[in-house]
Amino acid sequence: MRFFTDYTAVRFTGLDHVFNVYSTFCEFTLFGHEVSIKFYGVIIAFGFLLAVLFGGRTAYKWKIDLNKMLDVLLYGTIGGILGARLYYVAFEWQYYSAHPAEILQIWHGGLAIYGGLIGGIIAAYFTCRHNGLDFLKLLDMAGMSFLIGQGIGRWGNYANQEAFGTNTDLPWGMQSAKTAEYILREQATFAEKGIAMDPNLPVHPTFLYESVWCILSFFVLYLICRKAYKFSGQLILGYGILYGAERTIVEGFRTDSLYIGSTTLRVSQLLSAILVVACLAILIYKLVKLKKHPVPYSPVETPPEKTESAKNKAKLGKRAKEKMIAKQQKEMEENGNDS
Repeated sequence: MRFFTDYTAVRFTGLDHVFNVYSTFCEFTLFGHEVSIKFYGVIIAFGFLLAVLFGGRTAYKWKIDLNKMLDVLLYGTIGGILGARLYYVAFEWQYYSAHPAEILQIWHGGLAIYGGLIGGIIAAYFTCRHNGLDFLKLLDMAGMSFLIGQGIGRWGNYANQEAFGTNTDLPWGMQSAKTAEYILREQATFAEKGIAMDPNLPVHPTFLYESVWCILSFFVLYLICRKAYKFSGQLILGYGILYGAERTIVEGFRTDSLYIGSTTLRVSQLLSAILVVACLAILIYKLVKLKKHPVPYSPVETPPEKTESAKNKAKLGKRAKEKMIAKQQKEMEENGNDS
């Protein structure tokens, strides 16, 4: 077994240090076949694990049935993977229509975050309906978990030296042999989209921009969850605004964007802008409505037996009050007759 292979030297403009970045965690032979475990997969799995642990802890605090949550996690993950691949293939159909055998080869790359979110949310919706879970509340929990997974997972792009941006002279500009090779290989594509790229110059480390933004956004949503959580669906709307704003900006720097047909319009940038506007409009509407007509809200589930107990107490209280009123009326009538 061989560890830490296939590295590249990475330099940052403002640092007098060279980082040896490994893309392969380990390689070994299994039943006569060479197996390679990439750091990209290891980092993605680590981010996913932390996101699941956070979601599980939150579900426990909110008293949500963990067995039902596991169903949502399982089907949501499957739906997310399928959605991420279908989304990517759909916008690269010119290539995959000529190479249909590669559509299922996700180990060669080609997963889109927005497709994963769409596929995962659709699968979660039907699972929640089947299991009787509050879909919007689950999305609130997922929104915070998404940001953890995305904030960590983006470092997988650093390991692969991919998903970087255009040239920059900023102190954090990144440069490596892999970025230079990619730029040289894609010159024709850049020219079609009106992007000028020099392989000898540093590039924007857009993975870093998104990672930092996602981690900070997680803390913002977590603070809202603790201090200002007013309605089911509030946190997922916040996720749409925060992540959408980041992607709208950072996607403009990316060199590996998916485009709408032969245009220079980036799919993720347009979708992100629409997401921000839509989520912001809904959030403002809901907050204004709640300000006019406040309604207490808690994400903690009330067990059915406690709900029934509260209803029974309310019924008994109502009956006791009716008896008291009837008794008072009877006494008033008797006193009136005596006089």
